[in-house]
Amino acid sequence: MRHTVVERELELRLVLSPERSVPVPARLAYRSDDPYAVHITFHIDSAHPVDWTFARDLLVEGVFRPCGDGDVRMWPAKADGRAVVLMALSSPDGDALLQAPVPQVSAWLERTLRAVPPGTEGGLLGIDDALDHLLAQ
Repeated sequence: MRHTVVERELELRLVLSPERSVPVPARLAYRSDDPYAVHITFHIDSAHPVDWTFARDLLVEGVFRPCGDGDVRMWPAKADGRAVVLMALSSPDGDALLQAPVPQVSAWLERTLRAVPPGTEGGLLGIDDALDHLLAQ
């Protein structure tokens, strides 16, 4: 089975204070073989990039309204007159607040939703085929 990959490079902003943020190059990735998840790789000045994975539905909802609980929370906002989605990420290594530009994120999300429409994700996992095979034995 052939899988679809939808990627986009973009610049996020790491919010250091209400008055200060720094650019963080990042890559958004979506794979049809992991249809419920989105992956973000942050390319920071370190030997190893930082990877985060969370539900695609969370990012879709976060563009429009506050959502999330625990390690990943998102909400829409304005920064310098531009629409952004704020992502609050928490881990044992620390916390980060990032701004992502809504137009670029929304365009990328639309591509993922065309590749795997909402509600069809489960069909790509092959669970029904595996259960049929298991029960046939």
